[in-house]
Amino acid sequence: MKEPTDYPEDDWLALSGLQHFAFCRRQWALIHIEQQWQDNYLTTAGSLEHDRAHDYSESETRGNLLIMRDLRVFSRRLGITGACDVVEFRQSDEGVPLHGRAGTWLPYPVEYKHGVPKQVDADRLQLCAEAMCLEEMLACSIPEGSLFYQQTKRRERVQFDESLRGQIVAMTSEMHDLFSRGHTPKVRPSKACRACSLSDICLPKIAKTRSAQQFIEESVQAGVEGVAG
Repeated sequence: MKEPTDYPEDDWLALSGLQHFAFCRRQWALIHIEQQWQDNYLTTAGSLEHDRAHDYSESETRGNLLIMRDLRVFSRRLGITGACDVVEFRQSDEGVPLHGRAGTWLPYPVEYKHGVPKQVDADRLQLCAEAMCLEEMLACSIPEGSLFYQQTKRRERVQFDESLRGQIVAMTSEMHDLFSRGHTPKVRPSKACRACSLSDICLPKIAKTRSAQQFIEESVQAGVEGVAG
């Protein structure tokens, strides 16, 4: 596996894109390279529920627990940046110092998700990437975090093992390669396409020869010529 190098800040990609990339590389490219986006009922519901985790702009303390919402994180090594829904810092002798806070604290990332736990690793990969950013920023080790699913109202604990970490290193490297080349990969249509928010503009049959952006531009041009004629 290729070892990552430090990426300049101008080349950082959205951490949240890891979830899109794990679900479908073409979906990720349409959103992050071609700047296409379209809500469906799943993304709309997910956005509303996700926003509830960001209701407070300030931190909250409950005894020896410090709760920070919408915490900005980054990794120069992976070349990604984004925000954690919630990071819980529990006061512990094994923790790390935090600016403006007495004592030392152990970080524990929590990500809020729509629906129920999934079989695929997309959510777990995003959460692990957040932990890897925190580890780099705070010079600490974070062995696990949690995903909170709105439908079950329960947390799923996620162990940040070497398999997840290795996938993130490989995926971020591939993301940077595709982004630098402006390349939207082709994919085979699958059942997952039915719930994709970009299914109407992805047009997987046309993807064999053209990108969605090219198809849209050609359709617009054809319409203009038709009106002119």
